Formats: sequence, C-alpha cells, structure tokens
Amino acid sequence: MTAYSQVMPRTDVADVAVVGAGPVGMTAAALLGAQGLRVVVLERNATTSDEPKAISLDDEALRIYQAAGIVDRILRVIVPGIGTRYYDAHGHPVFQARSPRPYRLGHPFKNPFAQPDLERELHAHLSAQPNVEVRMQAELVGLAQDADGVEVRHRHTTDGTTGAVRATNVLGCDGGRSPVRTLLGVGMTGRSHAEAWLVADVLDDHHDERYGMHHGDPRRPYVIIPGRDGRCRYEFLLHPGEGTPEDDVDFALVKRLLGPFRTIAREQVERAVIYRFHGLVADRWRVGRAFLLGDAAHMMPPFAGQGLNSGIRDAANLCWKIVDVLAGRLTDAALDTYEQERRPHAEATVRLAERLGRIVMTTDPRFAARRDARLRAALQDPATRAFYEEMRYRPNHAYRAGLTVPAPPGGPPAGVLVGQPRVFDTAGATIGLLDDVLGPGWALVGVGITADQLGVAATAAARLAPRAVRVAVDDRLPVGPGRLIVDVDGHLDDEFAPYAGRAVLIRPDRFVAASWTPGDEPDLTTALLLANQPQPLDAPVLART
Repeated sequence: MTAYSQVMPRTDVADVAVVGAGPVGMTAAALLGAQGLRVVVLERNATTSDEPKAISLDDEALRIYQAAGIVDRILRVIVPGIGTRYYDAHGHPVFQARSPRPYRLGHPFKNPFAQPDLERELHAHLSAQPNVEVRMQAELVGLAQDADGVEVRHRHTTDGTTGAVRATNVLGCDGGRSPVRTLLGVGMTGRSHAEAWLVADVLDDHHDERYGMHHGDPRRPYVIIPGRDGRCRYEFLLHPGEGTPEDDVDFALVKRLLGPFRTIAREQVERAVIYRFHGLVADRWRVGRAFLLGDAAHMMPPFAGQGLNSGIRDAANLCWKIVDVLAGRLTDAALDTYEQERRPHAEATVRLAERLGRIVMTTDPRFAARRDARLRAALQDPATRAFYEEMRYRPNHAYRAGLTVPAPPGGPPAGVLVGQPRVFDTAGATIGLLDDVLGPGWALVGVGITADQLGVAATAAARLAPRAVRVAVDDRLPVGPGRLIVDVDGHLDDEFAPYAGRAVLIRPDRFVAASWTPGDEPDLTTALLLANQPQPLDAPVLART
C-alpha cells in the first residue's frame, strides 16, 4: 500500500464508510442512505466503470433496488429477461430454464444489462442524496479500528492529498483483489480455474433474444447473451496457445471467433478481455467493524449468472442490520449473523457455478454425448423436466440459523423469503406491491387473526417498531381497526397460506424471522439479539456519542 502522509489528514464523520464504488458498493450506499444514515463512498478510479463486466440482474436484485428506492432507474437499463436456453453438442436446443413462478418477487426474472449503464444510474442517484457522498480518486491507504469505530484513510490518486473518514463500520466492496481484505489479513479458500475464456462485448449485433444461450459444443463451448440496443456478449473457451489473461487481446482472434456469427469491425468491439474464472470464498467476512461484500467476499464462475447478484444479496442482508444496530434495536452481535446467513448460500452458488461449467462446458466429446443422451431421456419425465426448466437445482436462498426463531416441528418455516404479490391496501384503497405496503423496516403480518390478537403480537415485537397489517383470508373482508391487505390475484393467499392463523414477523430484507399463534409468543429478545434502548437516526452515531 502507498505510504500514508505524515501530515495529519482532515477527518470526516459518517455512520458507514464504503470502499469501492462498483455496483455492490453503491447498492450498499443506496440502501443505507435510504434509511437516513450518513455514508461516504471511496473509489480510487476517476469515474464509474466503462467496462461491461457483470451482465445479469435477477428478480431478487431488482426487489432490493426497490427497497433502496431506485428500481425505476434500474429498469431503464435492463432487458426484461426470461432465463437461459441450453444447447447440446450439435447446437440443438435441449431445454430453457425459466422462473418457476414469474413475477413472484414483483419483478422480471433474469435480466441482461450493461454494467456501465447500471453504475451511471447508481452514481447519479447517490449524487442526489444529501446524506451520501461519493469521493472519486480516493485510494484506500489504511484502516485503524478501536472500540468505538474505524478510521478509513485515503489518498487522492492525482494530487496526493490525504483524508480520513471516521465511521462506525466500513464495508469492503472493492472487488476480487480487495485492498480492504488485504489490510485485514484475510485469505481466500477455493480454486482458480486453468481454462482461459475470451469475453467480447460488441455493438450493432443482430441478436434480440430475451434469454441467454449456453452452447455445450465440446469443440469450443460458448455463451451468447443479448443486451439492449444491439449490445451482445460472446464468451468463448480458448484453446491452448490462443491467449492468456496476461495478453492483450488481438482483434484478429475476436474476428475469427465471431466469424460464424457475424462480421465485426474494431469500432464495434466495446470490450474484449481474456479471463480465468475463480471459485473462491474469503475465510472471514467480518473483522471487528470491517465487513467484506461481493467479490471481496466470494468469487465465482459466471455460468450460474450469480456473481453480482450474490453481492447485492450481501448488501441487502448486512445493511438493514447495521441500521438497526445504530438505531439501538439490535445488539452488535447481530452483525455476526451476516456471514452466518450469507456464507452457506454463497458457497453453494460457487459450487453450482463450477458444476455447471464442468457439465455444460465440457471439452470431452464422449462426455458431451453421454450428457446429451441422458438429459434428453431424463426430460421425458415431467417431474425431471420441471426440475431443470424451473431451475430447482439452484441453491435455496433460506436461512437455517441467524436472526430467526426456529419453527416448531411441523410448523411453517422461518428464514425463508416472502414473495411480493400485488395486494389491495384498504388504508389507501389502492393496489400495489406488498413491499410498498409493508414499508422499509420490520413488518408484522396477521394472517387471518383479529385486530386485537395482532395488537398483542405487536406488543411482543415492540422494540423492532414493526408496521402491523392483517391479511384477509377465506374470501372475507373482516372489520376492525388497523391496516388490512386483500388478495387480488391468488398470490397473496398462496404466499401466506402456510401461516394461516398466525402472526408473521418479517425482517426488513423480507425474510421470515418468526411466526406464532396468538397467545404463544416466542422470546424474541434472545433469538433476534434485541437491544434495549432504541434511538432515532437523526445524526451520525459517532457525532451523537
């Protein structure tokens, strides 16, 4: 790291410092800023990235952007996608993977986009927030932690001036070569893959499909992902001697590999790089007041389309916990559940991406022939076809441990993500998405219970200040005080059917924390690590103390 100036830098105060203004860092800043925290983002580059690296946002990520108040901006830059089509060794389609329940989370399922467009929208949003500051050309040069906070030291990459941010927490969202992770002394476990891939992002392309295409041709596996306005990504497995990540990409190589698909001119190549993919997970995701998110915490091959989406999930899991700790609703120990909850899913997603790469992108002709024959035979069974077409092989994003109250034997599950159906809200006589009705914090949903019973449940969860609503069931419209939401298309009833007759406590990230029948309230204080003294977020915490 660059030596730090001997001159004492100016120290600014914030609630959270974010290192890295890529999509994950700016997403975290948007989530924190939406809840009133003062956030400073440090980025060593002079501008947002002009390289289209990540290329797919799923419906869960879009829901997270909805929580941050910026989904309308993000929808401007996506193609509303429908999944991935897989082809056999001879170029014939085998099956198409789609969402098992389209729009269950309130947004399109799997959506191509260009990362420069996403970063520009995120940066424009943050620049308009009075409590968020993005400092470009601010290179991290040091971290110093104590019992009360962390000092994040930075240096301007052009004029060498130094500064520091004093915050309660720092988020390392600074990529696979994370300087934050290096300063913390955290290693990574896993493997890097020897195969080299050419990734070419091109313009003026004829592909207009709303799905990605994975071709399992053992002679040269390849991927095609169309984007908006004539953009398209091509990925080709390279043969030995065609190039390594250390090489500058020769336009002749790009032209040759794209030859079977289109003609290409130099000016139509937006980016061409050679990658080796990695399956690595950081050994620790928290060190004191510092946390790792996104590629700083885990790197995975692209074949599951979950690299950026996993980082966005990291931000969604951690940021609301930081908000609640600073507000005095949760104890600091609640922040330990970030890694506890997110690591198993991230590790499982890394394994899935590696497994898909081995199977779909094999270069062994005999293995590919057996793969294709067995898959075509298996798809004759409707249940097996549904397994593949509905992507049931994806790791289930649910929490077995963490900030949840375990369900009793035979009871409805905790730690699962609630869908986002459209609902009729009697408070305003409007139809909208569930999250907009529940609001940004905790929610308490009474499913077919009385207003009085919901009031008792709200008292049990009072330290979390949940918004309480009732769900009408059995095609009835009950009377009584308080907010009532009503099913309009069958999906609200489907989501809450397992919880009929119960109070359901839903976390700000829309996972079920607990549910119980009236009169059988659980001990939320211990299970959810509740604190004793809530306080309003009216100023940076360090300034208050």
